[in-house]
Amino acid sequence: MNILKLLHPRFISTGIIRNRLTAQADQLDKAAAAKRSTVDIVSVEHLSKFSDKWWDINGEMRPLHALNPLRVQFVRDGLANTGIVAESPYLPLEGVKILDVGCGGGLLTEPLARIGANVTGIDVSPELIMTAQEHAKLDATVERKLNYFRTSVEDFVQDNKETYNAVVASEVIEHVENKDLFLKCCVDILKPGGSIFLTTMNKTLPSWLGGIIAAEHVLKLVPTGTHDWNKFISPTEIQRLLETCGCKTYLIHGMFYNPLKNEWSWAASTAINYALHAVKRREQQ
Repeated sequence: MNILKLLHPRFISTGIIRNRLTAQADQLDKAAAAKRSTVDIVSVEHLSKFSDKWWDINGEMRPLHALNPLRVQFVRDGLANTGIVAESPYLPLEGVKILDVGCGGGLLTEPLARIGANVTGIDVSPELIMTAQEHAKLDATVERKLNYFRTSVEDFVQDNKETYNAVVASEVIEHVENKDLFLKCCVDILKPGGSIFLTTMNKTLPSWLGGIIAAEHVLKLVPTGTHDWNKFISPTEIQRLLETCGCKTYLIHGMFYNPLKNEWSWAASTAINYALHAVKRREQQ
């Protein structure tokens, strides 16, 4: 075809329309892909910067280290209340399969393994998964109870439906996109009768003042930019989303952090931090 014919208005307009349609299709594909993903790249990149300091009890993760006794107790007692019987007081979670979603460097994954659970930790950050794997090597007994994978929950669920007794997502859901998809994938991974445990921040004025203004900008308890108040979620909303996934909420606890003592405790108020335990309904129910 000669160049003069290509310059004809009919060909030019057709080419422009085709290009516009292609661009629109690409945008729709990207939007659809984003809706299918739970990954917030900005949060992942931000948290990955601290991978080499993850296990420093006096560093940026100091409040998370302090939270461990409370959340280990939360998981242990919650499973006991659903009928999981401890055969050994030293290993109350012996034989229990737990998935730690958004495990980071393994701060909660390891303590759960230490009390007997077989724990799989998943995270989309390669730096944090490497940190978790390297730290696990320091204790061969614990390492045998652990598996770590760099993956998202929506990818992991494909080959792991109804596989785990419990799913833990601690301080994670406030960092993800598409919370309904995130919770659905977590629940799909659970066996019927299995438990999901979440800890996160409420979407309130006190959580903005305490969790962002005070914690990040005034007291410098966590790195600036760690949290986005718009991504916080109320316990009522989580309970509603879990109900649509076939889960019944059993317990909602408020949590309080004392920065002067670097200690966490249970609290009546859920205005800032809270923990939630829900159980996946069995089919016959």
